[in-house]
Amino acid sequence: MAIARLPVIAIDCPDPGALARFYGAMLDWKIDVFVDRASVCSQDGQCIIFHRVADYTPPTWPTQERPKQMHLDMVVDNLDAAEAAVVDLGATRHPDQPGTAYRVFLDPAGHPFCLCLE
Repeated sequence: MAIARLPVIAIDCPDPGALARFYGAMLDWKIDVFVDRASVCSQDGQCIIFHRVADYTPPTWPTQERPKQMHLDMVVDNLDAAEAAVVDLGATRHPDQPGTAYRVFLDPAGHPFCLCLE
């Protein structure tokens, strides 16, 4: 028997509402915004929660000056179309692209995430 269920990813950021709107639009998930936190959840219960952190400083991937503490891999059917869509939502394509079956981006708070082909 499992000790816990439904793992939730919690991400620190300066503006929880803005990051929830970004990921909610990308994933087409329900968005809830509160004072110092926000969340996006799928219909089957997967959730990402965003917490406001004073003096938030984004990671400096790929350097280790301020290492990433997490990143999300999003599976897509078409890298070019997905790239255009996430950039339109506010993502930035990272200049360091170490692979060909995926692309690295920074969300509006500076967290790296990848768009990956299956």
